[in-house]
Amino acid sequence: MVIFKQNRCIALLVGVILVCFSAISLMGLEGPAKGKDTVQMNPLQPNAHASDRTSSSQASTASLRTKSSSGPMLYTTAAYLVQTQKIRQTAEWSSLDRLKPQGAAAKTDILRQKAVVVKSTPPVAQQAAKTAAAKGSQTVITRKTAIQQHPPTQLFFSRTKLLSQDQRDQATWTYAVSEGDLLLLQKIVMAEAEGEPYQGKVAVANVVLNRLRSANFPDTIHDVIYQKSQFSPVANGRLKRVKPNADSIKAVTAALSGIKAVTDDTYFFLSLKLAQDLTVHHSRQYAKTIGNHTFYK
Repeated sequence: MVIFKQNRCIALLVGVILVCFSAISLMGLEGPAKGKDTVQMNPLQPNAHASDRTSSSQASTASLRTKSSSGPMLYTTAAYLVQTQKIRQTAEWSSLDRLKPQGAAAKTDILRQKAVVVKSTPPVAQQAAKTAAAKGSQTVITRKTAIQQHPPTQLFFSRTKLLSQDQRDQATWTYAVSEGDLLLLQKIVMAEAEGEPYQGKVAVANVVLNRLRSANFPDTIHDVIYQKSQFSPVANGRLKRVKPNADSIKAVTAALSGIKAVTDDTYFFLSLKLAQDLTVHHSRQYAKTIGNHTFYK
């Protein structure tokens, strides 16, 4: 201090040096501040390509590292967090853009997926149609089963054939089947066709009903079966002894319900191996052979 008092020139010189040093220090501090502006990331363009975004984020990160190492860090904690979040978003956008299918490839992929869905899932209308058809078939089966279990008590005839229950409007005359008629018809089928196949049993019942319809034969089931010299089990007494089995009962029910093993104009049958009188065989038109029985018109 004594030296400064004795020599004012030296004191002025030291003051100038201090002022210069302060100015240099201030200039040095402005450099990093300006560097902060230069490292700010430009806003990401919405249409920019994924590779451009990635390179931009990498360049920004490198710039930040360079500036931060060259001088004191002037960013606040909030600004640094915002900058880091933007870099992460850039990386995520890049990965999403790479995963997105482009152009025609994307459309083709979507169409294939729709085709798979259509093939694997039937249309609602088709399912409804199938359901309705299934219900209809079940109704028909149930109705046929009911008819087979409970034979009709009323027969409907036209001039040339036995009609089904659904064709009753076309009938020219009807016949009421009594319990006695039903049992007698079952017994004649059993007596004539016990060893014959099921269709042969139905055919025998058909012949009896065809005669019932025809004007050339009696008008009741009892009279048709007991007509003289027509059915051998009546003559030899077998008709009274037999007891109808399940197949005979089923065959009679089917015939009364309109099932036909032979045509409506078939009126005769015989066994060529057992018959003693072959007049029918020589005088009538052959229709069909079922088992051991031959049927004629």
